Amino acid sequence: MASDPDDGGEMPPAEATSPAEAVSDPSAEAEAEVTAPEDEPVKASGGSVVPAAGAESSHPEGLSLNYEEARALLGRLEFQKGNVEVALRVFDGIDLQAAIQQFQPSLSDKTPSKKGRTKSELPSSVSQNNPASLVLEAIYLKSLSLQKLGKSTEAANQCKSVLDSVESIFQNGTPDIEQKLQETVNKSVELLPEAWKHAGSYQEALASYRRALLSPWNLDDECRTRIQKRYASFLLYSNIDWSPPSMAQQVEGCFVPKNNVEEALLLLMIVLRNWYQGKTHWDPSVMEHLTYALSLCGEPLVLAKQLEEVLPGIYPRTERWATLALCYYVAGQKDIALNFLRKSLNKLENPNDILALLLAAKICSKDHHISSEGVEYARRVIALAESSDSHLKSVGLHFLGTCLGNKSKVVSSDYQRSLLQTETLKSLTESISLNRYNADLIFDMGVEYAEQRNMNAALRCAKEFIEATGGSVSKGWRLLALVLSAQQRFLEAEVATDAALDETAKLDQGSLLRVKAKLKVAQSSPMEAVEAYRALLALVQAQKNSSASCKNAIEKAKALKSYSAATLHAEGYMHQARDQTKDALAAYVNAFSTELEHVPSKVAIGAMLSKQGPRFLPAARCFLSDALRVEPTNRMAWLYLGKVHRSDGRISDAADCFQAAVMLEESDPVESFSSLS
Repeated sequence: MASDPDDGGEMPPAEATSPAEAVSDPSAEAEAEVTAPEDEPVKASGGSVVPAAGAESSHPEGLSLNYEEARALLGRLEFQKGNVEVALRVFDGIDLQAAIQQFQPSLSDKTPSKKGRTKSELPSSVSQNNPASLVLEAIYLKSLSLQKLGKSTEAANQCKSVLDSVESIFQNGTPDIEQKLQETVNKSVELLPEAWKHAGSYQEALASYRRALLSPWNLDDECRTRIQKRYASFLLYSNIDWSPPSMAQQVEGCFVPKNNVEEALLLLMIVLRNWYQGKTHWDPSVMEHLTYALSLCGEPLVLAKQLEEVLPGIYPRTERWATLALCYYVAGQKDIALNFLRKSLNKLENPNDILALLLAAKICSKDHHISSEGVEYARRVIALAESSDSHLKSVGLHFLGTCLGNKSKVVSSDYQRSLLQTETLKSLTESISLNRYNADLIFDMGVEYAEQRNMNAALRCAKEFIEATGGSVSKGWRLLALVLSAQQRFLEAEVATDAALDETAKLDQGSLLRVKAKLKVAQSSPMEAVEAYRALLALVQAQKNSSASCKNAIEKAKALKSYSAATLHAEGYMHQARDQTKDALAAYVNAFSTELEHVPSKVAIGAMLSKQGPRFLPAARCFLSDALRVEPTNRMAWLYLGKVHRSDGRISDAADCFQAAVMLEESDPVESFSSLS
């Protein structure tokens, strides 16, 4: 028998055997009994374990083992060897519930520890070989064995029994328990929700995750972080039937999530905060999960802020810049996005990043003034994808064509414009040859043909786009109606508009109703046009009412709409109809100042100045010529420029302008094709 550890005596060398050596043969279950004939436990008639008197009061640091302790050690050895099935059979021979009841009083008697207590300050009564620790570890290893064998429900139930056994000792603070027992608790807390997930019991997994994070288990920072990351992933990707935390789990004054995404975001933000404070190691998957969660919520600027707070050296800076560019682009701050892309695509950084080049080309394709820059980005994409990826090459050619088309609207030379328009069609045609079923590409091709007054080709593209999209996209119907109106086929254009109103959603019908009203005016049916405008006004009012409950940010964005060039031009038109010449001219100038390439405002200013007397004719001619530089097919600009030349005595120039206006009138749509872009 072992000597009493309290009397200071030492054990003879012959008896200095480890607990594992007290087992005769660890490889066979039949011989997995403790070699202790005098103290061997016996089975009671009910199947429960009755330990011998000597084993029942074994000291933690002694060598005498009872039946449960010996099997716990033997099972651990087999598990460590990888003999999971053998280990499970060994664990099955222990009456775990009886053992828990035996050791629970000794656990609950521990007093809470004081904060900051070191391991060396633990009481001598707390040892690393506590019998309770051995038995609870055996339960954990048994549940882990069941998990490995695919018996997840049984594994979860066994694991839960560990936590239920020790939960009471954690209720009044962190107890002075040995390190081994704390490790078992940590591992059990981690394993339980994972076992429920593998068992398909998602509600139990949800509850187990919350129990793990909200109960005072004295988890270390790394363990808690691992659970938080797994729980966030579970909330984001498991498609569970989410329910809020129970009232008992809610703390007054704290944020309570309203859905699974909010709860996941809360967890990920906590993980990031702990990393910033140096409590955990960096894990790039956290930012990936956060990116997905914030994209679901439509909060790209929040993601941008988190990316900007990541310390240098964690992300490659070009990767960070590219991701920030995406965030700001989605948020509508395209200038900031383009600045990040310019830094990333610098020749000293990552100039061959195709995705960054594509995004930069896309941003530039929407602005006439930076279209030349977009041309260069698109050409670099085409060169990089020439032999490797036909799809990316097609996208590059698409953006190249769009940028060239926009560039043609700002050049001063007719010859340059003609060359650029030819290159535009060439790029779009080549792009379509590589990606024949790209609906957006077909639409852009149709608009380009229409603006160059190739109506037959534009009509063909419009029909192909409608077929490709199943008629569910209103801009395709608008293109078809405008092309038909340019061919003076007003009845067919009206039929197309009515079909579009039947096929598209109610809130997307505003532009279609406007086209329908103009078609009625073109057919000299003013009363029917009034009905169309009345329907349009009702739709605008409905949209205004539905937006009343939106966020403050959306309301501010709506308020800024009053400063758009189109709104200011409409204001000027109203003043002009009331003979308020000065107010009308001021509104047109404001519209022109807001958007320097706004053609309707330039035409309106030129027309008004041409009526103010001879000394204003040079200014009128300047505005009208500039409007034609941007939009050479603007019939009204040619008409008013002819009047200016006539008033100035240049009859030949006036005749040429009037002739151009007449020719364009034959192919003039009821609404400018530029309104489609």
